[in-house]
Amino acid sequence: MEADNAFHCCATCIHFRVEKAPGVVTYRCSRLTCETRPDYRFQCWTPTERVRRLMETRQQQSRSE
Repeated sequence: MEADNAFHCCATCIHFRVEKAPGVVTYRCSRLTCETRPDYRFQCWTPTERVRRLMETRQQQSRSE
């Protein structure tokens, strides 16, 4: 993925998990098994299928311009 990819962040990764407990919400990476934040970026990023489709659509639009 290119460095300036607007989609690249933990919240768009297949490994991103939200854990809710009474009064507390934490975000975890199931792959790295650590706490994270939605806007963090790691090299192991694997986009969800929905994000892949959005990226492909944007790429096709930029090619046709």
